[in-house]
Amino acid sequence: MKKVTLLLLTIVLSAAMAACGGGGKSVTVGAKNFTEQFLLSQMTVQMLEANDFEVEENNNMGSTALREALVNRQVDLSWDYTGTALITYMEEEPAASPEEAYEKVQEIDAEENDLVWSNLSDINNTYTVVMREEQAQELGIASLSDLADYVNENPEEITIATDAEFGNRPDGLPGVEETYGFEFGSENKEEMTIGLTYEALNNDEVQASVGFATDPQIDEYDLISLEDDQQFFPSYNAAVSMTQETYDEYPEIEEILQPLAEELDDETMRELNYRVDIEEENVADVAQDFLQENGFIE
Repeated sequence: MKKVTLLLLTIVLSAAMAACGGGGKSVTVGAKNFTEQFLLSQMTVQMLEANDFEVEENNNMGSTALREALVNRQVDLSWDYTGTALITYMEEEPAASPEEAYEKVQEIDAEENDLVWSNLSDINNTYTVVMREEQAQELGIASLSDLADYVNENPEEITIATDAEFGNRPDGLPGVEETYGFEFGSENKEEMTIGLTYEALNNDEVQASVGFATDPQIDEYDLISLEDDQQFFPSYNAAVSMTQETYDEYPEIEEILQPLAEELDDETMRELNYRVDIEEENVADVAQDFLQENGFIE
């Protein structure tokens, strides 16, 4: 009788462990509190689940909170941005290229925090200066150098919408003006919250605006990002950041996510953000559609 009872107890415990993922592959994926991060997180969750991982998703965190959660091992991996890591987390100077930024954050985080960076993508969510495409073509402006030339020749014709941060930081508008050799007059700078800058541009209240390279409003309002032909803006390329322990235990994660990293770029990310922010589709559905269309999951 005791043997039967022990056998039954063993079966029950085994079933309970299986239901909880005991003995299986398990990770926690973290994300920040904006659409692009929700999408990257959900795509990662679905790809890992398709490869027999049990995944907990911990998102909607501020940038600093997510970083602390990773450093403190409250999450195992997340998508983050090389420029954010280098400039904000590590207080280092911007790097000259995406590859240099990636290599530098890899080196510093490995040495100081036992964190591993992998799966560098072509998503570069950096600052950009945008204009309405039709007007930019009429004025012959395709790059920041073109904008500088036009403003120098027509100092009062172009007004730019900017948020307070971009308008005053040395790596924002003041740095752009210094690098490209021009300056907007005080009456040609309209300061407002970042969400309103696109509206002001679309309504022809201003002729240029600060933005971010993967913002869906760029497509929504038929805008163009002016080429940063002197490469002033730092690289903010998205890549996977994970704990050394996670990398050591599950080295296959890098291989699983590599096709996703290779497929994603600014244009693709804008399209996905557009579906969520403008067309109000569900994040999980948009992520699943994209992964299935590209053959990353069944």
